[in-house]
Amino acid sequence: MNLQDMKELLEKVKNGDIEIEDALERLKDLPYKDLVFAKIDNHREIRVGYPEVIYCEGKTVEQVKSIVEFMLTKNKNIIATRASEEMYKAVKEICEDANYNKLGRIITIRRTEEKYTDSYIAIVAAGTSDLPVVEEAAETAKILGNRVEKVIDVGVAGIHRLLANLDIIRGAKVIIVVAGMEGALASVVGGLVDKPIIAVPTSVGYGANFGGLSSLLSMLNSCASGVSVVNIDNGFGAAYIASMINKI
Repeated sequence: MNLQDMKELLEKVKNGDIEIEDALERLKDLPYKDLVFAKIDNHREIRVGYPEVIYCEGKTVEQVKSIVEFMLTKNKNIIATRASEEMYKAVKEICEDANYNKLGRIITIRRTEEKYTDSYIAIVAAGTSDLPVVEEAAETAKILGNRVEKVIDVGVAGIHRLLANLDIIRGAKVIIVVAGMEGALASVVGGLVDKPIIAVPTSVGYGANFGGLSSLLSMLNSCASGVSVVNIDNGFGAAYIASMINKI
């Protein structure tokens, strides 16, 4: 339930279109639903504008399936990140229109059609190996109602590829830059655009990359102004912030 849903419900009670007992039934699961192993935050969209998202890693297949099954009763869009194919198959049993982005490991279920923003989020990736993070970010941004433009494999080892796509990148309202190895792409893009940049370090790289730590530190130490940084491989977090900026 979001603020608009709440307002419509109160209006119906005020106008006599719905009985108070029926309205109370609809509010019964606020502020959260206790499933014993999880407490589903049904109040979150009212507080922050977006509903709760399921982080699947560390959960069992049955736990993910049960959470989705309850969330389906609310008739809202559902996002489940870091989901395995086994989890997707289990969700598909209870929701035929569930979609799975295998590369991004993200399940999405559309129950309400979001009107896409006129402005768009550009997702710029250094290499093809960064695509799992790109796909997680893209799927998240789109189901939150944003237009997305992807610019892939434009890392600093071949800077001409980036320069050839500057028009697309500069046309965005906010830019997500995804890069592994030494993470230099965020600084380069930061020196070429006048838009906020959300940098995502990835765990792509050889031994001294330390599972993304070298990329993270490079991005945190960027000399380019306007670059902020999320955690390693956190495409979801970057897209969530980018969506908030894009809708301001």
